Amino acid sequence: MKEIVPRIIQTKGKRKTAIARAVFKPGKGRIRINKKPLEIYEPEYARMRLEEPIIIAKELGIDEIDRVDVEITVRGGGFMGQTEAARMALARGLVEWTGNLDLRKAYMEYDPSMLKGDPRRKEPKKFGGHSHARKRRQKSYR
Repeated sequence: MKEIVPRIIQTKGKRKTAIARAVFKPGKGRIRINKKPLEIYEPEYARMRLEEPIIIAKELGIDEIDRVDVEITVRGGGFMGQTEAARMALARGLVEWTGNLDLRKAYMEYDPSMLKGDPRRKEPKKFGGHSHARKRRQKSYR
């Protein structure tokens, strides 16, 4: 007799220096970010950004979200970079878990950064300058 192995999916998301790893397992629809439930994640704007992939999926009639537990671990960056990284990991995982191409298309129409990474990074500081990459002392000729 063949043993049924529970399905587990791992995805990742990156934004600037923040890296998020998400683990999807069969469950009761719980979503946790760094062991904190999504419902009490602060600040509120960050929580609303994290809920966007779930809302879009439910609008398409995909109710598999209520049967999957998601554990997201985020490191590095600021709170908004971490939020964007977690959002990307969540959206990628939902697309992979459901296998629904309409969901992928909806995410791409709403915000491509949910599935595609943003290659922009901080520019390195140059010599002879102050604290920023292009900042210089202004000249006065008078």
